[in-house]
Amino acid sequence: MAYVIGVDVGGTFTDAVLDDDAGTIIAAKAPSTPPDYSRGVLDVLGVLAEQLGRPLEDVLTDTHHIAHGTTSSLNALVMGNVPPVGFLTTRGHRDSIYIMNVEGRYLGSSPHELQHVLGQTKSHGLLPKRHALEVTERIDRDGEVVVPLDEDQARAAIRALLDDGLRAIAVSLLWSFRNPAHERRLRELVHEMDPEVFVSLSSEVSPRIREYARNATTIMSTQIGPGLRDYLGTLEDGLRERGLRGPLLVMQSNGGAVAARQAPATAISTVGSVLTGGVVGSVALGQQLGHRNVISTDVGGTTFLVGLVVDGEPVRATTTVINHHPVNVPTLEVHAIGSGGGAIAWLDAGGNLQVGPHSAQAVPGPACYDQGGTEPTNTDANLVLGILPERGLLGGRKPLSLERAREAIRTRIAEPLGLSVEDAAAAIHAVQNAQTGDLLRKTVVEAGHDPRDFVLYAFGGAGPAHCAAYAAEVGVAEVVVPLGPVASAFSAYGLASSDIVVAAELSDPAAMPLDPVRVEKAFADLETQVREALDRQGVRYTAVSLDREIDMRFTMQLAELAVPVPGGPVDDAVVAQAGRAFERRYAELYGEGSGFAAAGIQAITFRVRGTGVLPFSPRLPELARAGSADPSAARTGSRPVDLADGAGPVDTPVYDYRALRAGHVLEGPAIVEVPTTTVVVPAGRTGTVDRLGNLSITPRQESSR
Repeated sequence: MAYVIGVDVGGTFTDAVLDDDAGTIIAAKAPSTPPDYSRGVLDVLGVLAEQLGRPLEDVLTDTHHIAHGTTSSLNALVMGNVPPVGFLTTRGHRDSIYIMNVEGRYLGSSPHELQHVLGQTKSHGLLPKRHALEVTERIDRDGEVVVPLDEDQARAAIRALLDDGLRAIAVSLLWSFRNPAHERRLRELVHEMDPEVFVSLSSEVSPRIREYARNATTIMSTQIGPGLRDYLGTLEDGLRERGLRGPLLVMQSNGGAVAARQAPATAISTVGSVLTGGVVGSVALGQQLGHRNVISTDVGGTTFLVGLVVDGEPVRATTTVINHHPVNVPTLEVHAIGSGGGAIAWLDAGGNLQVGPHSAQAVPGPACYDQGGTEPTNTDANLVLGILPERGLLGGRKPLSLERAREAIRTRIAEPLGLSVEDAAAAIHAVQNAQTGDLLRKTVVEAGHDPRDFVLYAFGGAGPAHCAAYAAEVGVAEVVVPLGPVASAFSAYGLASSDIVVAAELSDPAAMPLDPVRVEKAFADLETQVREALDRQGVRYTAVSLDREIDMRFTMQLAELAVPVPGGPVDDAVVAQAGRAFERRYAELYGEGSGFAAAGIQAITFRVRGTGVLPFSPRLPELARAGSADPSAARTGSRPVDLADGAGPVDTPVYDYRALRAGHVLEGPAIVEVPTTTVVVPAGRTGTVDRLGNLSITPRQESSR
């Protein structure tokens, strides 16, 4: 027996999914344990072992690999909880990270925020100026050494940083992506003076043109690298002591995993690891259900996440933004807001009800957890409305206090607004649905897609309770709640479904038409790097695939788009095909005629993404079929439920998911209780259990045709 395990560490809960080579899948959930999240990982693995009826040591011994998604990197950057680091750059270019190429005033801001010019402020610097030092050297745009590295002056700069107590140094020199020799020599000098200091090089972390973005990416990777190294080291040691012999893998922003020992070197690649798990899971489930266009939505304890799968492939981006700083990380495009189950409801200065972005997290948690939390949350509102059972979450293992929930809503929301507790709870529920609907609209409609062409997948602990409402906000007809054995641990299922993915890229700007020999050499060099990186993971693959792409733009325009390039020999026809693909994609995104083809097209960055396919990947097993569509055998009773739709409390049938079978049909309103989540089927909708145990929610008239 061999197992594959996916572990998703969220701000409130840690989820895990285990799959064996016989096709059995089980899921588990346990509270997260900040600041030492490794304890929560071991806790949830223990719950899996209990379900199997085996000692944890035996389960880990038989585990092929564990794929782990962590929030620690992203949370550390967002909250500024990072250690001080040093920065070495080319003489005369230190202030690039403080000038911010003007981008510091607009990156990460919404269109509404950008309209208020007087309210715009430059984001904070990534480090104090005393920790940013210059070295004498110069490499030109062709990679030729113009000024040799002054090693004596470099040693003095390094000594100043070490004497200031810094244990990590970022190195980003001008044009280092064309020739990394000086950066590599600086790392050697640092390690000659102190071999334990953590060093990141821009030529390895972000070998792209544009100085500020490359500097920012390298600095942020250095800020989280030591912490990620220590966390993964502690976790892997604990797993090894308990019997794990297979590799511990870490999810990256690009939707694939790497070996834990490799991840800290390019730590910035893990910042979206948890965010992408659900999208990867949606791709895997979509393949089983035949859904090519999917909106992936995850409402966890802290955040609401949205990603897209278009024509069977996740939508990707080449950059992201963190705290208004650009980050050069190939990533699955996932949008997030602080609107999870633990999102705190509060009143602004004008007395308007707001929900999030701050979260009660796992500690102290929502007021109803009775762990010292006093602020009302979305979870408290759902308990007061009857959506959640009073006996608690996780099948009763996580008790809930209705009294605490009502008290928090009464004192913080209801009394100041002159509302009853029930009406205040309904208002919280409605605001949460509205703002999640807004993010859906931004993600789907503003990207040029029609929501009616998509199926929406909803997961996470709170997603199934809200999905029908926020799907209706944008006009999506069918909602699928992935249940079966994965339920609210669907992101962990995505992690367990992931393969090894590594990428290599290099900026080599040139105007079209490109020299095919130059293009083929660039791709050949990158493919060599990718194959070597795949070999370093220490994992056996069943297959390896390499995908090529080029970031292109119209001359004098800013927007760059990645276009695919087929493998094999490169000739003039291949180059021309890439140019046409760029023009088509640009028109799709920005409208016909928006490009300026007469100015010409530029190729900026070449990229190769390598995928090492792992031996087996989870597939949801089929559920036994029901003898009829009548689900009454699974009904456990009813309770008053208010869905904030103006109807007030309505006596609503409650069903035990474990007793449902494929083919059962539930007419809304209905509540389906799953050990790790609660599903709402509103009035006017029908829930049908499919062959994999998922619940498909559709408008009633559509399901009755």
